[in-house]
Amino acid sequence: MTTKSVKVTQTRSNIRGNGRNLRTLEALGLGRVGRVKEHRLNDSVAGMIKSIAHLVTVEEVK
Repeated sequence: MTTKSVKVTQTRSNIRGNGRNLRTLEALGLGRVGRVKEHRLNDSVAGMIKSIAHLVTVEEVK
């Protein structure tokens, strides 16, 4: 069984956003524009990415 990995890059600032978005970014290991983290794609990570999709870009890692 193979698990997919994704590379999440923060592309926009959360300076005027709400606290919930900030906590989600921190949970993913982000917090500053330009930071990149790699995560295994599971339901919880997919939900977090979906909730802050306007702040990040996502690439699939092979």
